Amino acid sequence: MRHFGHIPAATRTRLFHQEPAAFTADSAARTLAVALGATLYSPATRPRLADDVRKQVTRGVASMVLCLEDSISDAEVEAGEANLVRQFADLAAGSGPDGADVPLLFIRVREPGQITDLVDRLGDTVRLLSGFVLPKFTEARGRAFLEALAVAERNCGRRLFAMPVLESPELLHLETRAETLAGIASITGKYRDRVLALRLGVTDFCSHYGLRRSPDMTAYDVKLVADVIADVVNVLGRSDGTGFTITGPVWEYFRPGERMFKPQLRRSPFLEGRAEDLRTALIEHDLDGLLREIELDRANGLLGKTCIHPTHVPPVHALSVVTHEEFSDAQDILRPERDGGGVLRSAYTNKMNEVKPHRAWAERTLLRAEVFGVAREDVGFVELLTAGLAG
Repeated sequence: MRHFGHIPAATRTRLFHQEPAAFTADSAARTLAVALGATLYSPATRPRLADDVRKQVTRGVASMVLCLEDSISDAEVEAGEANLVRQFADLAAGSGPDGADVPLLFIRVREPGQITDLVDRLGDTVRLLSGFVLPKFTEARGRAFLEALAVAERNCGRRLFAMPVLESPELLHLETRAETLAGIASITGKYRDRVLALRLGVTDFCSHYGLRRSPDMTAYDVKLVADVIADVVNVLGRSDGTGFTITGPVWEYFRPGERMFKPQLRRSPFLEGRAEDLRTALIEHDLDGLLREIELDRANGLLGKTCIHPTHVPPVHALSVVTHEEFSDAQDILRPERDGGGVLRSAYTNKMNEVKPHRAWAERTLLRAEVFGVAREDVGFVELLTAGLAG
């Protein structure tokens, strides 16, 4: 797999200064954590799930979560489990031995026992599974999930990752937040090699207070949610070796009746790219708010995003590509001769790069550049988004 691998090679050559590198489900964890990108969720009960997975690969999806939890009713769980076993068999029958034509697949379970049970029932097709998404994660609840994952991994002889979802009321409530975060840090630190990324359950956060943000607002406009995100990154997203990749919250798609606020997409980048029609389409489908939230995710230390609709994937990936300016700055900061520190003017002559304070940013940027590529100097997100949508 590779990001933007679904677009023609000639188009990639035109768009990228450095093309995205290929990766597989067996790549290093730090690579896969970045490569998740836009993770598309799908109910595990879909009758043609295997076909859906194959179709999404042709549209640029690199990771999917097949959900047995909130997306289906309690009465559908047993049928959903059986359907997953059938659909994995279908996928395995139509894929190569290394599963390279299948995205990173995760199953979102409800209870720890489902992990070992499903791995046993999947049999040889477990080779297509990258891991499990663990809901309502706290130290007490998460321990049983992670212990079950370790058992399942030993049973099948395959590396399996966990992606805990941080969405519990204990994390949201101010009086229990610090203790809950410390507990999560403790248990995830113990199982560090198995935790691929932490996911934020912002919809659950809002539900505890009867809130639901409109398409004109990002998660960061809901102050209660923004405070939790900041605290999660503060404790669990540090760049000192103790932190994890934390993914951005889901964007809830709406088709509104009447837009209350003016569009957030500036006209200029679209006019320069002769893509005014694309700008109009994004505004009509409320994706201008999504683009703004993706930028705020990055600014607040999050990477990748939970997605519930295929149309959300291309914007996430287009804005994940490293700009030529970012790449130039990161390379300058990390040059061996800069190890002693200091300050230098950027090659773009528009900022100062401080070597020591910006080193962690530069390292993260070059890892993202490896996975998502580096745009050519004259290529912006409009061209990348247009190419991603066209496929």
